[in-house]
Amino acid sequence: MSNLSETHILVIEDEQDLRAGLQHNLELEGYVVSTAADGREGLRKAREGKANLILLDLMLPHMSGTEVLQHLRETGNETPVIILSAKGQDRDKVQGLELGADDYLTKPFGLTELTARIRAVLRRTQSGAKAGDRQALSGVMVFPGLTVDWGRFTVQSEGEETQLSRYEAEILRMLVEHRGQVVSRQDLLRKVWGYVHLPTTRTVDNHIARLRKKIEHDVENPTHVKTVHGLGYCFESELLEHRQ
Repeated sequence: MSNLSETHILVIEDEQDLRAGLQHNLELEGYVVSTAADGREGLRKAREGKANLILLDLMLPHMSGTEVLQHLRETGNETPVIILSAKGQDRDKVQGLELGADDYLTKPFGLTELTARIRAVLRRTQSGAKAGDRQALSGVMVFPGLTVDWGRFTVQSEGEETQLSRYEAEILRMLVEHRGQVVSRQDLLRKVWGYVHLPTTRTVDNHIARLRKKIEHDVENPTHVKTVHGLGYCFESELLEHRQ
């Protein structure tokens, strides 16, 4: 996004000095910044849909950052989220990513690193790599028992239409682009999430499980997204029709 003055960042942080410091420095960087001091207020402001990106602390009064993130994703809000937390252990990072966070920054952090992460997430989710990837597949693709509408990010299986989350759609897109080939968990992490190193690939497995619930008739015996044990996943269904 080239015009930072049009980029709205919501900071959900209960520590007053840090909240004020983030707002001041991000505004100096050219962003429009709003703030919230607790989870409930943060969720309310996030629901308004004005923010292009959310900086979210985990330890918040009234409602934890984890609960805020979970509620946003469960209700279809795909606003990019960077978690800011003193909890630096791998399990906390993994939990945040599994719930749908786009990045995780451990306190204390420097402004330079934060702004670099913000730019990277905005690039990935709005105007960068993902937008370019989306040009590769478009229109409606029909497979046996499954119809995928790339423009609307919906799938129709067994006559029921379901909305895909951003991550589910990008995982499916990458698998379909490489149908008949094995795509490793590491490749999915790198291309979909933008990560080179992560403590575990469980994040991918959990999103695959959610995706299967939406596209497979029998999740225990999937026909579209197959697990290749020890390697990754493979989309094996035959393309019947592609309508642009």
